[in-house]
Amino acid sequence: MDLIQQEIEKRQQRDHDKFSSLIGTGGYIAPDDRLWTDVLTAVALRQPVLLKGPTGAGKTKLAESVSHAFNQPMQSINSSVDLDAESLLGFKTLIQENGASVIDFVEGPVVKAMKEGHLLYIDEINMARAETLPILHGVLDYRRMMTNPFTGEVIKAHPDFGVIAAINEGYIGTSPMNEALKNRFVAVPVPYLNGEELRKLWDREFPEAPGSLKTFMFNLAGDLMKQVENGLLSDEAASVRSLLDATALAVHIGAERAVNYAIAEKLDDESERQLVKDLTTTWLK
Repeated sequence: MDLIQQEIEKRQQRDHDKFSSLIGTGGYIAPDDRLWTDVLTAVALRQPVLLKGPTGAGKTKLAESVSHAFNQPMQSINSSVDLDAESLLGFKTLIQENGASVIDFVEGPVVKAMKEGHLLYIDEINMARAETLPILHGVLDYRRMMTNPFTGEVIKAHPDFGVIAAINEGYIGTSPMNEALKNRFVAVPVPYLNGEELRKLWDREFPEAPGSLKTFMFNLAGDLMKQVENGLLSDEAASVRSLLDATALAVHIGAERAVNYAIAEKLDDESERQLVKDLTTTWLK
């Protein structure tokens, strides 16, 4: 029995009824044959995984699908400049107990994941302030432990605990990851879907949509990705998430307006907006 199947069977035997709502729904389609297996292997080996790719490439869906494959609840953190230690670890609060006020500690996602053996997903980790994340260094390396600064408790991670983080490089509001933090991850590039994998996604998500609409969206997606590669469009113009949103709208309001609302009007540069509109018009002729 290979490593991944061993881990799947072992983790699926655990009773997660209390946290069943935190188990991902699955459904990720990988852009190549190896990406999915490679990520599962790294997680099975308890290696923190850093998913690198453009917005809308499916990084969060990939993490949710890992949770689904292992039947393992996932605690999620959405990073921002406001992310602080309390957001990660938890906070103290006053509660009433036997008629008296006592201090209680409400556990945050990192502490819950470590204790319960859940996956910890940190989205857009490079949006967080550099001074916040070193608290995770001991959690992410061979020690797999930390001392909670709010309670003094020494927390050793459950054997099934794992970490997946996602990063959008070069976007406004992001900053380069600290090398000490980055070196604790294995980094996996997650590109946009294309070719037959993209067709499979459209057929799965929109089985009742007209074939002509799906063909149009598939062709437009290919053109948008080429223009991103050529430097004429920013990455978000080819976001698979936005293309799916456009398709859902197009079923009801028409393709041209749908693409305009879901893709073109979200771009800041006027020349990029016009290029998306021109490409749309070309395929609709």
